[in-house]
Amino acid sequence: MTIKEAEELTGLSRSNIRFYEKEMLITPARNEGNGYRDYSPEDVKEIKKIAFLRSIDIPVEEIRSLKSGKSRLPEVLRRQEQKLKDGIQGLEQSKHICEQMLERQESGYESLNVEQYVENLNEYVEHNREKYGSDTVSFFCLWGGCAVWAVLTALCLLAAVCSYSILPEKIPIQWNGEAATTQVASEFIFVYTAACVVIRFFLRPFIWRSLRLNGFYSDVAADYLSNFLCFVVLSVEIFTILFCLGHVKHVTAVLITDAGVFAVVSLAAWLRCRQYRSTAE
Repeated sequence: MTIKEAEELTGLSRSNIRFYEKEMLITPARNEGNGYRDYSPEDVKEIKKIAFLRSIDIPVEEIRSLKSGKSRLPEVLRRQEQKLKDGIQGLEQSKHICEQMLERQESGYESLNVEQYVENLNEYVEHNREKYGSDTVSFFCLWGGCAVWAVLTALCLLAAVCSYSILPEKIPIQWNGEAATTQVASEFIFVYTAACVVIRFFLRPFIWRSLRLNGFYSDVAADYLSNFLCFVVLSVEIFTILFCLGHVKHVTAVLITDAGVFAVVSLAAWLRCRQYRSTAE
């Protein structure tokens, strides 16, 4: 049967079914005539099981472990029951604090006194450590946003405007050790800003098409890589300016910085995808 028929039988969206397939939870056969996926009644049965377990918040990893025989259903259900109990306890605590704040008629953020509601702040923070961890993930995930690209592009333009009047008539664009091998007119310093625009609006779609990943993962990777390339452009521009002014001679510092940023960008992309996987159905 087609994916449309599988949608109708399970009540799930196409993206849900594709996600389960990508996670190797289902492996539909291919129609030899047209190459399209051919979902069997057994596939539909599996999809229903997976969706049911996901409805009670059992993670994809646990379902995969069940299907492979590494875990038994009672064990998984006991673990999930305990998780849900802990979650309910946390929600009850939050509800109780909200009720206390309403009873005290808190009038505004400025007058809020945390110590009135929490006896031991350190213990309270430790108990809610997982919640604060998700805030950290969100911070890392900001890298792929348009705002970061705008900041990087603005910094490129600002560096060009501020340095143009003090640059020599010729600036280097290639180096061999401490010597500049290729030089161009100083107006080239503004090309770095244009490069950021080209990367975002022209190169990014090419990166997206080249990755051939699940739509969400391609979006994340393309956003993070394009912003990283803009950062490389900015770092090269700054190095060029400092080189012309005689403050630096070797490009090693730029390479090390870019490598470090690439590591952080890769981590951010991984965290973003992991966050998606943990919430996707």
